[in-house]
Amino acid sequence: MNNLMIDLETMGNKHNTAIIAIGACFFDSKTGAIGDKFYKEVNLESAVDFGTEMDASTVLWWLQQSDEARSKFKGNSKAASLHDALSEFYDFCKQAKNLKPWGNGITFDLGILANSFEKCNIKTPWMFWNERDVRTVVDLGKMVGFDPKKDMPFTGTPHYALDDAIHQAKYVSAIIQNITAS
Repeated sequence: MNNLMIDLETMGNKHNTAIIAIGACFFDSKTGAIGDKFYKEVNLESAVDFGTEMDASTVLWWLQQSDEARSKFKGNSKAASLHDALSEFYDFCKQAKNLKPWGNGITFDLGILANSFEKCNIKTPWMFWNERDVRTVVDLGKMVGFDPKKDMPFTGTPHYALDDAIHQAKYVSAIIQNITAS
């Protein structure tokens, strides 16, 4: 498998925002099979020390999320440094040849990761021309009558990066299967 669905939890929504968790899973877009998974929490203080930023509106948004979602970050002070988390993620990504990373908006997940890799002096583990956008596929799915927000129930904890990545991989695969069957 070389498709990799990535989801981040962050403390902002700009390219220079602080990452607090990275979730990812390899998947087969033709079958929906989920492969190897990655999850790593990032120490917020470490992320800020590397020059990333937080914005108040996102912090306030997090305070309004479920206890279950917020509890995932209860021990954030013990989480990996940004550099260590990205180094582990880089190694995880390298298991695939011709890696095709997917993000929910290329400028969000993939752009934030690229910025953080640069700040930590770690090479981005994919070629920019292989970047894939979940939102574009969702729009295509709606054109053929498939809306994952309505047609595919969520399993797991919303805003837990690994559960979000798995859910996105499943609905991207379902849309691709639906489109190719038409």
